[in-house]
Amino acid sequence: MADLTAIFFILLIIGIAYPALLTAWWLLFPAAVERARMRMQHTPGASFWMGLAALIGFLIPIMILFNLPSGFFKFLGFVAIGVLLVLASLGAAGLAARFADKLNRIGNFSAIGSFVRGAVIIELASILPVVGWFVFLPIALVTTLGASVFAMLNWTPKSAAPAVEIPAQA
Repeated sequence: MADLTAIFFILLIIGIAYPALLTAWWLLFPAAVERARMRMQHTPGASFWMGLAALIGFLIPIMILFNLPSGFFKFLGFVAIGVLLVLASLGAAGLAARFADKLNRIGNFSAIGSFVRGAVIIELASILPVVGWFVFLPIALVTTLGASVFAMLNWTPKSAAPAVEIPAQA
């Protein structure tokens, strides 16, 4: 019975910590989260393909590091996995900001209230059996990874760039 209680409380703490992590990214790095949000709003397909390329680019060296005999290289493999997850969580904060924008159109919420609601929506959609695990979560992870790579490279979509006004000729 104690094992069941421990597993329940571990899952509960993780469930509370995930929206808190995304909110922390949003508060600490607002410009990067905003760039990731804009990327997912204007070019979600490009974000997906960039995320897939980044995932493959990370997984090949990680697999090589794990197959080397030294424990130090295995440690570097775990560090690389950590970097990959940090990048994906930064992009997930952008996805939560995207959901927050949509929620603000529906209701009158505060900025942080709608952001936390967006983060909880991502979390709840990810734990939905079968559809959440095998459809939503992989697509969201790859897309948010790509959006965060674009955000770290400071590449904004052309459709989101401010238009330059050309004065009319008299």
